[in-house]
Amino acid sequence: MKIGIVKERKNPPDKRVVLSPVACRKVKQQFPDVELFVEPSDIRVFPDKDYEDAGVTLTGDVSHCDVLLGVKEVPTEALIPDKKYFFFSHTIKKQPYNRKLLEAILDRNIELYDHEVITAPNGQRLVAFGRYAGIVGAYNGIRAYGLKTGLFTIPKAETLADQQELIAVLRKTELPAVKILLTGKGRVGGGAKEMLDGMGVREVLPDEYLTDNFAEPVYCQIDVLDYNKRKDGAKASAEDFYKHPEAYESDFMRFARVTDLYMAGHFYGQGAPYLFTRQDAATSGFKISVVADISCDIDGPVASTIRASTIADPVYGYDRVTGEETDYRKEGAIAVMAVDNLPCELPRDASEGFGDMFMTYVIPAFFNGDQDGVLERARMTFGGKLTERFAYLRDYVAGK
Repeated sequence: MKIGIVKERKNPPDKRVVLSPVACRKVKQQFPDVELFVEPSDIRVFPDKDYEDAGVTLTGDVSHCDVLLGVKEVPTEALIPDKKYFFFSHTIKKQPYNRKLLEAILDRNIELYDHEVITAPNGQRLVAFGRYAGIVGAYNGIRAYGLKTGLFTIPKAETLADQQELIAVLRKTELPAVKILLTGKGRVGGGAKEMLDGMGVREVLPDEYLTDNFAEPVYCQIDVLDYNKRKDGAKASAEDFYKHPEAYESDFMRFARVTDLYMAGHFYGQGAPYLFTRQDAATSGFKISVVADISCDIDGPVASTIRASTIADPVYGYDRVTGEETDYRKEGAIAVMAVDNLPCELPRDASEGFGDMFMTYVIPAFFNGDQDGVLERARMTFGGKLTERFAYLRDYVAGK
């Protein structure tokens, strides 16, 4: 089998890669029949020479490869017909801006496997950058707090080498006695927690967080049943919440009244209550002055996220009264960090972690007959048509 690593061609440039040079070496050791090729790139976080040293062949033409691996969408003009491709297509939610991409994939008889739908039988994602979004998002949230208050200035994450450098900076940063709230206990929330623990912020339980005053910075990590409650007052459970989100309403305001910095690292499911609305943010009891929306659902469950921000310009202001964008330094404004491609700021760590997952769950499937169905579940197109699991995209492709 011949596997090619494509050059990332989408703008803005993305330095990440599916397989690092170290991961390539491991693939070749574990599966000697695999031949690896990589397109030269002056963007990628790992230089071409590192791949050559790992025994990977550099080539400007990967059309002879059976499988092609990328991170972001491959531009339509660069798609090679009749190939198997792995990349984030950003089409499974019928994103309008990528309809023509999926149309071109079908027209060119490409077999598309989307990283986002590489899952276990229970639907849990097997390969993802979520942990690294949480790591960078938490760092950026602390940085945004410094910018909002004027208490300190720390460098951008993208200027630092890895997670350990981020933590080293944070450990030297003196926070006042702030209360930091973190929602979510998945990969994203876990990554953010690593950073708060790494900088030495003390974790407290929800009851303490809501009622006690502290002489030091503290954080509280909460899950869905902490910030949602049943409308009818009946006993709640996580299983019930995920099955019947419409039976719940937000109980987030009790946290908003005592929180200074909020980090949103939760997954938002369709039909679930919004955490806080624009009306909530406009009330006098709303204390949050900085929001690090790592999940970045625009005009969604976190009302202050009215647009995505960028790595170049990561913080904007939200006017709590008008609901419009303003200068984040303005008194009463909420400073919002809502960068939607956070792992790009930590490309080396993110690539290495993603590659480990890809090697563990995907590469073996090519050689064991896909015994766990990993490839079958992730295959969106085959023979110029959408597979049955993704047939719901037919109207989207047709432009209806």
